Order: sequence, then C-alpha cells, then structure tokens
Amino acid sequence: MKNLKLFTALFLITLLSFTSCQDEIDNESGDNPNTNTSNSQTASNLERSAMYDGSFDDFLDGNSCSSILLPVTATVNGTQLTLVNQSDYQQVIDILALFNTDDDTVVLQFPFTVTLSNYTEVVVTSQAQYDDITEACQALEAAGEDAISCVDIDFPITILTYSLDLEQTGSVVIETEQQLYTYINNFGNDQLFAINYPITATATVDASASQSVTFTSDADLQAAITDCVGFEEIEDQAGEDADSLETILVDGLFEVESIVNAGVDTATDFEEFTIDFANDLTVVAENVVNAAIQDVAGTYQVTSQTEVYLDLMFTGNVAFTLLNQNWVVTSYSSTSITLQSTTNAALTLVLTQL
Repeated sequence: MKNLKLFTALFLITLLSFTSCQDEIDNESGDNPNTNTSNSQTASNLERSAMYDGSFDDFLDGNSCSSILLPVTATVNGTQLTLVNQSDYQQVIDILALFNTDDDTVVLQFPFTVTLSNYTEVVVTSQAQYDDITEACQALEAAGEDAISCVDIDFPITILTYSLDLEQTGSVVIETEQQLYTYINNFGNDQLFAINYPITATATVDASASQSVTFTSDADLQAAITDCVGFEEIEDQAGEDADSLETILVDGLFEVESIVNAGVDTATDFEEFTIDFANDLTVVAENVVNAAIQDVAGTYQVTSQTEVYLDLMFTGNVAFTLLNQNWVVTSYSSTSITLQSTTNAALTLVLTQL
C-alpha cells in the first residue's frame, strides 16, 4: 500500500510537471512571432536555401539551376572530351582559360542526365529540351526565386506546425536540404509552421571567408540572406567588370602615364615603351624609340572578388620590376586604367591607351 501511494504521488507530480511544461511550450508557441504560411518570406527563404544548387558546373553548362550527371561527352572549343568524374572538370577549365577574350563554346552530346533544382533527374535528349530547362532557370533568376547558395543551414533542424488558430499541432525533424525543400514545397495552405530556433548556418560574409552564424528568429535569417545575396551581386558585377577590362586590355595598346610611389612619379622610366596585352595572358613592352633595346616579356591575369584585380609579372628589365604587383583596379574606361598596389597603398599606376 505504501508503494502504491508513493507511485501515485510520483505519477501525479510527473503529470503536473509535464502539464505545466506543455502549457509553457504551447503558450510560447501559440504566440510565436515566427509563425509562417506556405507563401511567406521565410518559406521562400527555406525553400531557396534548400534547393539543389547546380552552379558548381556552370563553366560546362552555363545553368546554375541544374547540373549534369557524369559521364558526359562535350566538345570544348573544338576539342572533344569525355568527363567521367569531377576531376575531369579541370580539362574543360584549362581549355577555356587558354584565351581570355575568345568566344568559348561547349557543345554537349545528347543524351545526358541533369539534376534539377527540385532534385529530380531528367534525361535530356535534344537541344530544344535543354533550351527549355535553361529558359526556366533564367525565369527563376529574373524573379529572384533561384537557389540561395550563400547560406547553408546546419542540420538537423526542427519545424513546429500549427493550426490556423495558432495551436501547435506537431513537429518534424529535418535532416537534409532535400528533405527541407520537399517539406516546404509540399506544405499546405491549411496550417502554419515555425522554425524551432536557435539554428546555425554557414554564411558567406566577405570575399575571403564564410563563417558559422546563429539565427534566433526569422528576421535574423532574412538579414543574413539579404546580406549574402547582396554580396553575391557585388561579386557578379565585379566579374562582369573583369571581363570588360580584359577586352579593353587585349584590344588596346597602352603606355604608362604615371607610376607614383610615395609621391614620386617615375613614369619617365617607361616613356619609350608601349605595352601590348595578348589574349593568351602574355604581355609585351616594346621600346618604340630604340629598337636595339630588347622587348620586355611578361604575363598578366585579371581576377575579381568584390573588386577587380590585375596581376602583372615582367622579367628581364629592372625598371619593370616596379610594375610586378597585384593591382586593384580603382577605375577604368576604354582609354584609361587606374591601379593601386594591394600591398603598398602609396604605389599607383595609370595606363592610358594610345
């Protein structure tokens, strides 16, 4: 009898404790400011963050909404390649990088299989079918509904569900991006959901790094996505500027208008030379006054992150070693390019087109 009384007392205490905790959870959840519908901004953020990201092989297919399943055969600038695994991508990249202002062409051999942004696999048998896939991707990008790749949510996360009168109806643990995409994509209009915060994610924060961040609300998640998508847009613009600069360099013939180091301009050291950039990433400085002076050969490379950079490397002439810098492009036009050394802010260079 004592054992029965003890068991009954413990049961009542446990029941009261559980009820108290459950009331606390329900009360908190019922007033959850992060409760969302299926067409809310948070639903869109989750769906886009969880979409299959096919941008890693854009150099091959030019389509960020899908990727090509290997093996595939492609003719790259006239050279036929069979790509069996991702290590073979380097062959494509090397061919495309041979010349920086040529019209690159990649012709894919049908049939091949692609993975779409909704994780489905489709066998593509014709160019017309693939054009439809590409146009659908372009429409998503134009509408801002394509994959968000700069915020990677750490799994698992828990989604809480509610009735339309804000009574909690359940919860589900999401283990992968594909599960999250499917869950949000299929979420009905007759219920609400909320993320069980806090959650963590890896987010792009600048040109050099990503970092782990913690979100405690939908507003935190939205702010991080806004920041990183804005950062990606800056990167994209810098990439376009880099392409424009390469074209200007290759199409023009330049001279050193000024090269200032700590307030001293030594442009006279280069006044007899013209600088000619070729589309195979070589550069030659030719003395146009004294033909007996040997040409100064070098290489160059244009890169970008959030800014555009011009890397120069000349050999065989002591004066030209001053030009051997990684330069940030501070401004450019079809007639003039202004540069600043990334390692010495007091060193600037202006190239003008002849």
